[in-house]
Amino acid sequence: MSEPDGIELSATLRRIERAAGALATASVARMDETLPWFRSLPADQRSWVMLVAQAGARSLVQWLRGGGGTDSTQEVSDEVFAAAPLALARSITLQQTVALVKVTIDVVEEQVGALAAKGEEQQLREAVLRFSREIAFSAARVYARAAESRGSWDARLQALLVDALLRGDSPDVLASRAAALGWSDAPPVAVAVGRSPGGEVAAVLHTVYRLARRIDVEVIGGVHGDRLVIVLGGAADPVAAAGKLLPAFGDGPVVVGPAVPSLDEATDSARAALAGFRAAPAWPTAPRPVSAGGLLPERALAGDAEARRRLRHDVYAVLARAHGELLETLDAFFAAGGTLESAARALFVHPNTVRYRLRRIAEVTGFSPLVPRDAFALQVALTVGRLDPVAPVVPNQPITPSGRQSNRNA
Repeated sequence: MSEPDGIELSATLRRIERAAGALATASVARMDETLPWFRSLPADQRSWVMLVAQAGARSLVQWLRGGGGTDSTQEVSDEVFAAAPLALARSITLQQTVALVKVTIDVVEEQVGALAAKGEEQQLREAVLRFSREIAFSAARVYARAAESRGSWDARLQALLVDALLRGDSPDVLASRAAALGWSDAPPVAVAVGRSPGGEVAAVLHTVYRLARRIDVEVIGGVHGDRLVIVLGGAADPVAAAGKLLPAFGDGPVVVGPAVPSLDEATDSARAALAGFRAAPAWPTAPRPVSAGGLLPERALAGDAEARRRLRHDVYAVLARAHGELLETLDAFFAAGGTLESAARALFVHPNTVRYRLRRIAEVTGFSPLVPRDAFALQVALTVGRLDPVAPVVPNQPITPSGRQSNRNA
């Protein structure tokens, strides 16, 4: 393709200058005819497109006057989109912008015969093609800058929201920051905490969102020090959903807090997840991810007041209300090293009675003494309950079976 450098196009330039307004009007009219989505744009956005088209015609003249060289190409082509606010890039996609550029170039090419002075038609046509390429590159730069700006702003908002969750800020603060991120608050909501893989925060969060789109859940993420904190929304099973997000985490445990109805209550889930993350090293063989409720005994030993309260209230107090026989049986079973017959002899009852009581303990607490991991949790619960004399025992409250999952998701 020949270069227009050094070619005298003064007559053609004067014609293009005079026709700039008409070219822009014709381009917008063609867009209205051929692009259905353009017709549905609000009036202000259509006017911005008109400004961009007019700026394009003026920039073409400026570019040709400069000889069509590469020195001023980026500067001139970037000026085309400077006529419209950055918000236009958020209303019109890059694909749609390319369609607008194509329509405008088509209109200009159709008018080459009328715009170019005699003998300059081919030179003008080639110049328009070269300029259209630069305009396409300029559009890509505009959208790249908009995406970077939006990504940085979103990353800051997410970090602020996660920080507010960890601090326990008011629901109003959480709601306002979540609304700015487009959070729909699909229930249930849960918080997962693990180690960050390191590197750029934007890259870490990009991985989180890419994985979340695959499983169709809402997420808000933030990196705090060496920890990656993810808020999950709309996942029926938050632990299973967190398992599909594991590639976003670094090495080490990943702990999921209890599911709550909305983001307003997610502070409780975040606290439980953080407490579980701190206590997780005490259970080296814990599943990954693991629920915060599955780490209740480790959390209690690490000084987590909420875990101690849960074990005291949901386990020890429940057993204490059962006329003492369940506590007595549990003590005898542990003292006998988990041997039914030895426990039965110590209690002067039949082994089947011990079996029945152990099943009853599993029903009312969610922890089975016959499972080693559950037995450990029960032993810690007994210790916590007896060390704290102010443990609330509600009189005449019926004992109702509680499922294993409800206790372990706490």
